Amino acid sequence: MIIRILGSAAGGGFPQINCACRLCAAVRAGAPGFHARTQASVAVSGDGKHWTLLNAAPDLREQVAACRALQPAAHKGPRHSPIAAVVLTNGDVDAVAGLLSLREGFGFDLLAAPPVLATLAANSIFNVLAPQSVRRKALQPGAPVALLGGLTVEAYTVPGKTALYLETEAPDFGTRDGDTIGLEVRDTSTGAGFHFIPSCAGVDARLRARLEGAALVLFDGTLYADDEMIRAGLSAKTGARMGHMSMSGPAGSIAALADLGISRRVFIHINNSNPVLDEHGPEHAAVRAAGWEIAHDGLEITL
Repeated sequence: MIIRILGSAAGGGFPQINCACRLCAAVRAGAPGFHARTQASVAVSGDGKHWTLLNAAPDLREQVAACRALQPAAHKGPRHSPIAAVVLTNGDVDAVAGLLSLREGFGFDLLAAPPVLATLAANSIFNVLAPQSVRRKALQPGAPVALLGGLTVEAYTVPGKTALYLETEAPDFGTRDGDTIGLEVRDTSTGAGFHFIPSCAGVDARLRARLEGAALVLFDGTLYADDEMIRAGLSAKTGARMGHMSMSGPAGSIAALADLGISRRVFIHINNSNPVLDEHGPEHAAVRAAGWEIAHDGLEITL
């Protein structure tokens, strides 16, 4: 199984278009230890021919242009793509906006939890994904679905919240079961598998049990500290308010996943405010010392 990180940043990318914070200024200036990142999306294949996208970032066209394996083969006719399916983990803009690049008669399977499919159905702009070409399929927790290329994907609920643009005045912001899911992708020929959880508000007992002994986990790396956006003057919201747990601290993801025997742990969906983006900084060193990797665009993993 081949896993390619197409994009590794949180919504807005790195640098963010309207941000002049220390980190965004440094990457624009080409400072050592800083690397630009597009918004989080992953491509996975069991046979190297049929590819599934895990989330469709707004930067998808740019990401496909940077990945030869996802580009059309001229000998297969004027209209072709190796992209056979897209699986969504939530309805956030940075997970679904790239679907609009997969129009023009593009044929693929679109898999998501029922609330996310309902959100897409309620927004007429997604009608460019013609039903005769794009087959929408509901993911149910605990029910693996076969994908072209010898893979299966299984969804499971993780703590989170609804997309920002769907928030209500309810205490839980109108969150529904299935608004945020994790994915377990497996190769049917080898049994190899990994987990993709780019958005997560906490690690509960069920999630700990599912991740124990995993070969690879790609996990929510949005923030290093819960209040970092407030301290940087970028937002009035904490990470918890946004539905993301932080890397550091006693309740952070590093501590929560430390004793589960996970062979390889990689942070993805990294916000432009996160100091781990400075590869010469103490936060980056602390994360690496804890046994974690920081995803970067183009990272390829084989299981």
